[in-house]
Amino acid sequence: MDEYTNLHHPNYIPGTFNIYSSSNLENGIIYGSRLKKNEYGVVLIPQPSDSPNDPLNWSKLRKFGHFGLMSFITAFTAATSNDAGAAQDSLNEIYGISYDAMNTGAGVLFLGIGWATLFLAPLANLYGRKVTYIICTTLGLFGALWFALAKRTSDTIWSQLFVGISESCAEAQVQLSLSDIYFQHQLGSVLTVYILCTSIGTFLGPLIAGYISSLTTFRWVGWVAVIISGALLLAIVFGCEETYFDRNRYVTPLTSQRVLQNFEDGTTLQDRKDAWDEKGVKVTKNEGSQELMHRRESDELQRTITARDEVLIDGSKEKIKCYSQRVALITKATNLKGWGVRQYFKYLGLNLRMFLFPPVWLSGLFWGIQDVFLSFYLTTEEDTYYDAPWNYSDYGVAIMNVPTLIGAVIGCIYAGIVSDYFVLWMARKNNGILEAEYRLYFSFATAIIGPAGLLMFGIGTAHALPWQVMYVGLGFIGFSWGCSGDIAMSYLMDCYPEMVLEGMVCTAIINNTISCIFTFTCSYWLDASGTQNTYIALAVINFGITLLALPMFFFGKRFRKLTKKWYIQSVEMRDGL
Repeated sequence: MDEYTNLHHPNYIPGTFNIYSSSNLENGIIYGSRLKKNEYGVVLIPQPSDSPNDPLNWSKLRKFGHFGLMSFITAFTAATSNDAGAAQDSLNEIYGISYDAMNTGAGVLFLGIGWATLFLAPLANLYGRKVTYIICTTLGLFGALWFALAKRTSDTIWSQLFVGISESCAEAQVQLSLSDIYFQHQLGSVLTVYILCTSIGTFLGPLIAGYISSLTTFRWVGWVAVIISGALLLAIVFGCEETYFDRNRYVTPLTSQRVLQNFEDGTTLQDRKDAWDEKGVKVTKNEGSQELMHRRESDELQRTITARDEVLIDGSKEKIKCYSQRVALITKATNLKGWGVRQYFKYLGLNLRMFLFPPVWLSGLFWGIQDVFLSFYLTTEEDTYYDAPWNYSDYGVAIMNVPTLIGAVIGCIYAGIVSDYFVLWMARKNNGILEAEYRLYFSFATAIIGPAGLLMFGIGTAHALPWQVMYVGLGFIGFSWGCSGDIAMSYLMDCYPEMVLEGMVCTAIINNTISCIFTFTCSYWLDASGTQNTYIALAVINFGITLLALPMFFFGKRFRKLTKKWYIQSVEMRDGL
């Protein structure tokens, strides 16, 4: 069992888990017997401490409350990042602000999302997760206020920078917080809700903003966001519990297992396959009974822990923190040195180091290309469906987001909840061993359904086919959105579970940089190639990128093994900063 939990074991490979471990005998110690499992025999990864302050030990109600707040942050920031389009016509008519300028604002928004994720990430490691939510929500409120008062081109562009920064917390920090409170085998279902909330905000945000703009004025799109941002800020300050917890300082089955590797006289467990019991009778690994092995294990563990310079904390003796401690605005990391300025810049470099890992690029491309398609079909809807033969109103165009949302919901369930059961079933067939690549099975459906949706929508729009064709196509595009997002994040989190924040930061940079580039080229491409040819090209791109899962499916474990050294170095660098 040690090879699946100990980073320094010669056979350890990140992303390979013994999730249905039984009592495994290794080096004379029954490791599996000490691992904590749920009621179904699934090994809990990460292994929780006995502390009531460990987020993994929170009650279901506390976890649900935190999850609900994270979900609302995700949906709301996604909505505000996509609601500016509802004000485009009014800004153009009243102030003469060009559509190109507002398109530039959208590109700036994507840059704000991606790069703010990078610069805010170290704060989560140094001062706790909560402070990043406060910063982002405050800046989002400022951006919404600026947009509500917009009169010049610069207002529409720079306000979107702050709105983009506000969404950056949902690009990596939310996933980190969720991985703080849920176990590895639960993350597929948890990420399903996360992607679903992103979809709700992305697709319903423009719909709601369109109704607000039509029933009042475009300024109320910004004012409503200001009001909700203010209420959300209060909810975060007084209701968001900090999830930062340094589990390495506590006694857990894995930390106990780790300290057993170094004994007082410098020997290791490998050197002690043969041992003497208290009566002086030599007992070998084959001759010793399980009872004796348990006793030896317990005795050695007690002697080792007491002999260490750093004594691990017995969490069972801790009391639950008071309310003011749980909702503190800042929670300093246990390794914080001074103000943490040097550590901050070292964390920045450590985050960028994750670009060395192939699964990060797969995740970024999977998620990023879906945002590209979002830009294209929203542009097509706004440029085409107001005119004959459809003659849609603002409401009609906005409602076209509904089939996309329905498809996204189905995709989230397929790649999230269903995949959780699937990977556990695969692990049972594989003697309890779960490989991260099991998640990639679910990408093959998107390789067919995603391109089919793009072709149906693009060709249907170009030839004015019955509306059902385009709406089904949008549903397929939504399915690909939800499915690809869920696969991208769950696969990356399975590959490198100790580097969730760092991996998500790089994914966000790749995702939003791609989106920014295509935002500037979208209209020009549609004008130059025409709707049909553009969507045929997009379908081919979608198919090609989705097929990148194929080499990763066959060689992903080899990549993880080759990058094992970098991964361990990264974890040690981060924990040692």
